[in-house]
Amino acid sequence: MAMNEPGTNRPTVAFVGLGAMGMPMARYLVTAVFPTRGYDVRPESRATLASAGGVPTEDLIAAADGADVLLLMVVNAAQAEDVLFERGALDRLAPDGVVLLMATCPPRAVKGLAARVLELGRRFVDAPVSGGVVGATAGTLTIMAAAPPVTMEVVRPILGALGDKLFHVGTESGQGATAKAVNQLLCGVHIAVAAEAFGLAEKVGIDHSVVLDILSGSSASSWMLCDRGPRMLEDERRVTSAVDIFVKDLGIVLEAGRGVGAALPLAAMAHQLFLSTSGRGDGSADDSKVVRSYRALNGT
Repeated sequence: MAMNEPGTNRPTVAFVGLGAMGMPMARYLVTAVFPTRGYDVRPESRATLASAGGVPTEDLIAAADGADVLLLMVVNAAQAEDVLFERGALDRLAPDGVVLLMATCPPRAVKGLAARVLELGRRFVDAPVSGGVVGATAGTLTIMAAAPPVTMEVVRPILGALGDKLFHVGTESGQGATAKAVNQLLCGVHIAVAAEAFGLAEKVGIDHSVVLDILSGSSASSWMLCDRGPRMLEDERRVTSAVDIFVKDLGIVLEAGRGVGAALPLAAMAHQLFLSTSGRGDGSADDSKVVRSYRALNGT
């Protein structure tokens, strides 16, 4: 693999998508001494990367030109397709360059993107993450990567700088996306069922804090209950993961299930609850506010 920055033996990374998760991830790459060029449509994000020691670029082509790895932390598969093919970033990668897709996308869409990338002579790694803004900021993301072993070894140091739990889930693109879908299925259902439990307690007038203490210390407990439960009992708080994220992610879960003929009734119900919360104007609220759907249903 060509190294594009003199004086370093680390691959040059073109980082696209310097948002709430992408920015701290890019900072970790800079700290780990990866030559990091960054692009985002927002000038303020590019300025923040510069202050962290990265190299901001005014356009995608400048970021991707000769880079060894093109890391995509974009919103969805449509944006990834636009960056790679419509706006020409893929053509500017090094001849043996790697596209590292870390956004949450439907497995079928990931397979399609990977096939096109491989046809054009570059390599592809399907590596979505779990952990949200908190994990990105702390460098503790869980990464579910799928790629042939040789390609995996190229990006392993990069992934190691971004998370503390790296799983090589398979060799075929789409397997990483499917692993992320499985993760999001459980996360979304856990949040929704915790909200349902609080909804019942509220209906009969049991003190919220007592219920939370009982559940979090019993066999009914889960990580999501302990993390989201306290937020459900507060009126407002800082948003770490929005309702609309689970509208999107559980939609991906259901699409993945349809693609392989898997019945996912609990995921479908949870999706409807997040969708109804979003539809009432709470899409940008913390995902714990799905409890408001139960309050609406129960008249509480």
